[in-house]
Amino acid sequence: MVKPVPQSTTSKAPQTQHADDTAISTAEDSEKVILRRPAEPIRGIYVSSHVARSKRMDELIDLVDKTELNAVVVDVNSGMTLTALPKSAKSKSFTIAKTRSAGQIANLVKKLKQHRIYTIARIVTFKNPELARAVPAWSIKRKNGRTWTDKSGTPWIDPYRQEAWEYPLKIAEHAAQIGFDEIQFDYVRFPENEKKVDQEVAYANPKRWSKSDAIGKFLHRASIRLHKAGVRVSADVFGLVGSSNGDMGIGQNWATIVKEVDVISPMVYPSHYSDGIWGVKHPDLSPRPIIAHALMDISRRNEQLKAKGIDTAKVRPWLQSFSASWLRAHQSYGTKQVREQISAAAEAGYPSYLLWNSSSRYPRLNR
Repeated sequence: MVKPVPQSTTSKAPQTQHADDTAISTAEDSEKVILRRPAEPIRGIYVSSHVARSKRMDELIDLVDKTELNAVVVDVNSGMTLTALPKSAKSKSFTIAKTRSAGQIANLVKKLKQHRIYTIARIVTFKNPELARAVPAWSIKRKNGRTWTDKSGTPWIDPYRQEAWEYPLKIAEHAAQIGFDEIQFDYVRFPENEKKVDQEVAYANPKRWSKSDAIGKFLHRASIRLHKAGVRVSADVFGLVGSSNGDMGIGQNWATIVKEVDVISPMVYPSHYSDGIWGVKHPDLSPRPIIAHALMDISRRNEQLKAKGIDTAKVRPWLQSFSASWLRAHQSYGTKQVREQISAAAEAGYPSYLLWNSSSRYPRLNR
């Protein structure tokens, strides 16, 4: 069973920000990230905060106990929030939320520890409408100064605003404080459809960083701070990031991110690849070749980086455990389809994996 990183004496995060944020940030930014990759395979499932606080959580714990699974990924700021929202951009205090849901998550972590389950706190980073509405000054702005929203009407936090980084970092510190083994940053990127978005918005980017600079620097600061709190750091990226030489217009550059986090999790869901890619007519119907090709590209990228003396994050792919019913050519994803992906990943050299289903419902996997 996986053993968590030993907790350091600094694991209990202070309830207020550092007195001199600028000085602290400068010091953190100049430190070198020493990767702390898990030694043993992590095989986990995603659990929404709603399900995590429901009676159905016992069924999921039983699933983990009786199968090859050994980890859970729990939302800590989506559907509930572990850390109270700031009242303004000038807020200097971030406290653990005094809510029933925050207390339930803390109790759940203790219960998972009793079952020797590896715990991962998922933080939805820059696509955070609650934070954007609480502190509009931190949101992505249109060129006319009004808050920009995506096609779903959701406001985002501007990743260039370093002052806004403190909130997800404080959530992460609080998650470490209540016992999570690892912090996973999701939506650690800019909005997709970048050509249209970039025409509409005026980012707050006085240092003229590239998008990948901003994402890399955020994750660097996160790893430096959270390693001191005794936890590992991981980041979710689009599946095609591992096959791309650029940042896909969203700031996710493989070569940048793998140097800054302990684990990187590409979302290689077959349903998310376009028909015909890599010669596969309908990817959702053929998960094995999609997983194999995506991870082959990733292996090649990492080998190139290692040849340059660059230490790289452990790869732990997100696999599809949901049915993409919106596609014309799709299939129901049950045990067979999930097993096919797990097998393809293992054959490519990646025994660790995470299963995604937004409703947190999974097929029974045999050991």
